[in-house]
This record gives sequence, structure tokens and C-alpha cells, in this order.
Amino acid sequence: MSKIYLSAKLPELGTNLLKEAGLDYQVYEGSGLISKKELIENVADCQVLICPLSTQVDREVIDAAPELKLIANFGAGFNNIDSAYAKEQKIYVTNTPVVSTNATAELTAGLIISLSRRIVEGDRLMHDQGFDGWAPLFFLGHELKDKTLGIIGMGQIGQALAQMMNAFGMKIIYNQRHPLNAELEEKLQVSYCSQAEVIQQADVLTLHAPLTEDTHHLLTSETFEQMKDSALLINAARGPLIDEAALLQAIKNQQIAGAALDVYEFEPQVTEGLKELSNVILTPHIGNASVEARDQMAEIVAKNAIALLNQQPIKHIVNGLD
Repeated sequence: MSKIYLSAKLPELGTNLLKEAGLDYQVYEGSGLISKKELIENVADCQVLICPLSTQVDREVIDAAPELKLIANFGAGFNNIDSAYAKEQKIYVTNTPVVSTNATAELTAGLIISLSRRIVEGDRLMHDQGFDGWAPLFFLGHELKDKTLGIIGMGQIGQALAQMMNAFGMKIIYNQRHPLNAELEEKLQVSYCSQAEVIQQADVLTLHAPLTEDTHHLLTSETFEQMKDSALLINAARGPLIDEAALLQAIKNQQIAGAALDVYEFEPQVTEGLKELSNVILTPHIGNASVEARDQMAEIVAKNAIALLNQQPIKHIVNGLD
């Protein structure tokens, strides 16, 4: 029977599909993330590896799996996989795009609201010492209406977020390599600006760009100097888009007013000092952590595994193999 290895547990929808197809599979049952040693041992004779973003699949892992035909990544990103080397070895690499869009946009919207209205700070206060009662100047935040939302990266998630935040009466500007067409801009009520203009004008700046050589450390000490001192920063895309040491100093120096991070430069580690700041919200990479999104992701990887082993076309190939 064909062998499939799952380096993390999937939602039952995915494993049920594999069972119904009569396919042989094994699942990593350990606590925490799988070690490289255990991963190498278990891919030795497998044809399909289904793995989450937290599983690093480098040359050593690929070389340990001579029968490998497909690496099905459970996530929209695939920076955890040496996809170029996989292509050299004629191994397909797939991802799970689009299905994370709504969940990640919703989380981003939640972080924007929570940060601007200091909801997390207020929750901590009430869980700790409480408060003395309502007062005119107590615990003031900012409304989003008429504020400028700057979006860097206007792909599916950026567009979904723009639609959501229009309901709050925000002015929305964006930047990416190529502008959207005029019809879509009008529908989304967004305006294209240069990256510098977005950074300088945004009251709330949110990142939704992919991680590439060009976008690594998209935000540095120089860019933080250009931002409004009242600006808020959100990152639910990829951690290394931000130089977190520079972010820490920018917040401490009051160059910006706060940040909310769902992803981290050295994930899963958080840059020392960020946890101590009351105007920083930190969430554990839960952008697409909804039952609905994860079920759809599980369906994609399972159906791709089934299709490949039945010599049928697979979807969402990201490393250029036809």
C-alpha cells in the first residue's frame, strides 16, 4: 500500500478522507513539534509527506526520502520547505491557499480593534487589580472612523480586510508591486500609494505581503522613523517582514504607539522585551486557526495526496512542476 506520513495531527476531516480512500498513513503522535531526527526516520519510505508550516523540510529531509513524490504543506506559505530542491528531485510541493483568507482577515481586524481600543490592556487590568470606576479621562483609546488604514500587500487577505474595515469608515490606502485594476479599487474603496506614502500616512499599518528576499525586514528603524508617532502596526503575515529589535526600540522611544503581532521574526521565540510592553498584543500564530479554515486546509492536503497516489492531477502546486 502507498505510504503517507503526517508530521502533525490533522483535523479529522482530512484523515477520514485518507481512510475512505483506503490509503496507508502514519501520524506523528508525540508531544510538541516533531524533531528532525524523527522526521527523517519516518519519511524514509513514504511517498507523500503532509506537514504544517512548523515542519522544516530541507535537503537532508528530502534526501532521506527516495520514494517521495509530494510534499503537501498544511498552510498558505511554504517557506519551511526547500521547494527549489524538491523541484530538482521531481517532487511536487503544494500549499493550501485562499481558504485561510477570511479567518486571517478576521483576526487582523480583531487585532486592529483590540489595539486601538486597548481591549487586551483592559482585560489584563480587570484580571489583575480592577479599576475604581468610570472616569472621563480613564483608559482612552482611539476610534477607527476617519482614520487611515495602510495595507502593504493587497492579495486575497488584504482585499478581504479592506472590505471588512470599510464598515468602520476608514480611509484605506495600499501598496504592492502592481496596483489593482481601477474597477477592483473602486469596489474595495482603496487607493494605491507608494510604499513610503503608505508608511508615512497610515494611522494603522498592516502587513499582508509574502516573505521574499525583497520583503525581508520590510520595516526597519528607518521606516519606523517615518511613521506617525500615533500609528499602530499589525503583522499577521510573516514574522521576518519586521526587524523586531528595531520595533522594540521604536515602541520604547514612542516613535509608534503600539503593535499587534501574530507572527514573529524568530518564531516561535518572541524578541526579548516585547512581552513586557503593555501596548503590544502577542498572539500565537492563530491567523487561520478557525475550525472552518483548518477543515478546508485538511481537505486540500488529503485530496492532493489521494489524487497523486491515484495518478490524477493535483492542485495548488507552488514549485513549478507540471
